[in-house]
Amino acid sequence: MINQQDIFSIASEESFTEVALKVFKFQFENNPVYRSFCDLLYKHPSDITCVEDIPFLPIQFFKSHQVLSSTSNIQTTFTSSGTTGSTTSKHHITNLNLYKESFRKGFQQFYGNIEDYVILALLPSYLERQGSSLVYMVNDMITQSKHPESGFYLDNISELKEQLISLDSNGQKVLLIGVSFALLDLVEAYKFQLKHTIVMETGGMKGRRKEIIRDELHSILKKGFGVDSIHSEYGMTELLSQAYSKGNGIFKCPNWMKVLTRDPEDALTLQKRQKTGGINIIDLANLNSCSFIATQDLGRVATNNSFEIIGRFDASDVRGCNLMVL
Repeated sequence: MINQQDIFSIASEESFTEVALKVFKFQFENNPVYRSFCDLLYKHPSDITCVEDIPFLPIQFFKSHQVLSSTSNIQTTFTSSGTTGSTTSKHHITNLNLYKESFRKGFQQFYGNIEDYVILALLPSYLERQGSSLVYMVNDMITQSKHPESGFYLDNISELKEQLISLDSNGQKVLLIGVSFALLDLVEAYKFQLKHTIVMETGGMKGRRKEIIRDELHSILKKGFGVDSIHSEYGMTELLSQAYSKGNGIFKCPNWMKVLTRDPEDALTLQKRQKTGGINIIDLANLNSCSFIATQDLGRVATNNSFEIIGRFDASDVRGCNLMVL
């Protein structure tokens, strides 16, 4: 059995590979959906010697199948946002503590102690969107911050404006995290000159505003908030870990997560770094579902393992945080 701490104590490429191969063997043996997929490809743990050889399950399986590597009781189910009548992804969670440890340690790796920050969220509240893994994470961050000013502010931007100005002028570190269109709404209504605030967008335009490219979005937000850079969070319903960008859309993963790219014309072939391709993700925190996922995002991986998201495959449906507040 794989120890949870084996995942979060990874500190080198060698230890990542060692744990990833163990996780693959465990999921091959305990996840019927993933086992069937591997069998169709004639892939067996005895054939796999490196992470690049591991089969990546298409993310669409989270819509059509119960993707589980555990027989424990399901504690909660995270669901993707979707338009009316569309099929949503379902990520069944048998160990919420594993998710909490993943996002808490991930945030700490990139930003330090959560208690140093007031967390202001331009997202639906926990009660409004209970199936959202992002809202679950941010709700926990609000609690962990232990600041009375931390909270959800989507429906009260005038109060949010006052909090932002007051906290920032007092030198308090603030994390303002929100969907893109809500951040744009805020800077269209008010202008800021923030010196102690991190502005972090989680994506999200479709259905609410005209789609704009990331550079344009960040340029508007930087000017509106008076900050030098816009941070970004990259996560999804089907993952229990997040990558973060501290500017320019260049993301870095926590130690137990890795991004690879596949050939856009041949889904089973991985390609070299610095080439645009389909994003494959290894998320070892997905121990009880599937850690090896072929997403519908397009992107590039740099030689230092950082990555950027370029777009999505044309045939993919609209999903994710961008529809969360519809």
